[in-house]
Amino acid sequence: MTGPILLTLALASVTTLILMALSLPLAWWLATTRSRIKPVIEAVTALPLILPPTVLGFYLLLLMAPASPLGGFWLEVTGTTLAFSFTGLVVASVIYSLPFAVQPLQAAFERVGPDMMEAAASLRARPLDAFLTVALPLSARGALTAAVLSFAHTVGEFGVILMVGGNIEGRTRTISIAVWEHVESLEYAQAHALSAGLLVFAFVTLFAVYALGRGRKLHVR
Repeated sequence: MTGPILLTLALASVTTLILMALSLPLAWWLATTRSRIKPVIEAVTALPLILPPTVLGFYLLLLMAPASPLGGFWLEVTGTTLAFSFTGLVVASVIYSLPFAVQPLQAAFERVGPDMMEAAASLRARPLDAFLTVALPLSARGALTAAVLSFAHTVGEFGVILMVGGNIEGRTRTISIAVWEHVESLEYAQAHALSAGLLVFAFVTLFAVYALGRGRKLHVR
């Protein structure tokens, strides 16, 4: 039972780190740009929120197949397939959880407003310096919320994981896949144990997110 738990934690940790690295510049651009393509980028970013996981997983599976350019390149370089591998799960999880990282960050950056950045610029701060010393600290709660939601969402993934990774013990069998397998095998005690753990984890995560939001409102007042 510990195998799926450790694999899920590793997947969620790697995915969250990659998402934060990608989402910080993307969310900042979305919060500050006046480009006409902004709605297009926002729609693409939010697409996993409404797209059925099996549909997203199906197209990702095609993208990672050895016959595809990406899958073929990966097979040639590494000698292994991208689909049905831990790396494939990471790629799928990053795409599937992207809106859970970008949207809280974008909202936090938008609350900073242009005045603070203009004040930093008037003090001869370079754009990167102003971002690191002004915008990012003021958006710390949003960044923490994004990280927590990204991690929690990855932990609870099922459809995308099953489509892209299957159910390979030690490689792609996450907690949600293990629960499904136990139910299929009528092993309800094991399914209850894992499901109860996910239920507690989900509640604690949501409680933390709402507590952070409440703390921010009280601070503003």
